[in-house]
Amino acid sequence: MLSQHIPGEETGKRSKKMRESNLTHSTVLEDSSLKVSTRNEKTRKWGLFVTGVVGGTLMTLYAIATPFVAPAFRKICLPYVPATNEQIRNVLKMLQLRSGHLVDIGSGDGRIVIAAAKKGFQAEGYELNPWLVWYSRYRAWREGVNHNAKFHRLDMWKVNFSPYTNVVIFGVPPMMPQLEKKLQSELGESARVVACRFPFPHWVPDHVFGQGADTVWVYDLVAINKTEFRSGVQKQCRSQSTEL
Repeated sequence: MLSQHIPGEETGKRSKKMRESNLTHSTVLEDSSLKVSTRNEKTRKWGLFVTGVVGGTLMTLYAIATPFVAPAFRKICLPYVPATNEQIRNVLKMLQLRSGHLVDIGSGDGRIVIAAAKKGFQAEGYELNPWLVWYSRYRAWREGVNHNAKFHRLDMWKVNFSPYTNVVIFGVPPMMPQLEKKLQSELGESARVVACRFPFPHWVPDHVFGQGADTVWVYDLVAINKTEFRSGVQKQCRSQSTEL
């Protein structure tokens, strides 16, 4: 027998296939949307994580670096350059047979102060960098000299150095003329100043010891004051002779 063609049945089949096709397409779209949403959520979380890590790292670096970098914006600053073992030996050699209070101006990590304290000095250091001050105090405690090695976070230009009879300075050329005047006005005649790396511009050293970057210049205030006195007398005599 020949099969009969039933239009309604064929139409129903086509409708069913279309519904199934639409359903499948809708499911694929939903799955795709879900995957995209999941990827976006993961990307957002990773973005927040990376941002937090980078931000935290930058804040940590800022907190650590600021005490080191900030002094560079001052008109005159002391850079942190640790003293070599040879420099320490040269400084201590120039302070042999001396006693009393010692100060290291710009004490850095405290190695000069600690070495002097081990030799019996009542030693103190002045440093602007808080990290170096804390580290110096820790080193003094670890070395067992914290009872006579003290560290202060103060601007050296605000410190009166008159109580000290031994002064150590690792200076830079721009600050030396001003510091020369300050020390001469504040220190007593029994004081001795040891300059490392750079000498004072006008003072005549009593001793020069060491070589190259480890050279130290030694100045006794009694000799400096005598020189200044003689210079003043000579100027006065020349002035009087000119007037005559």
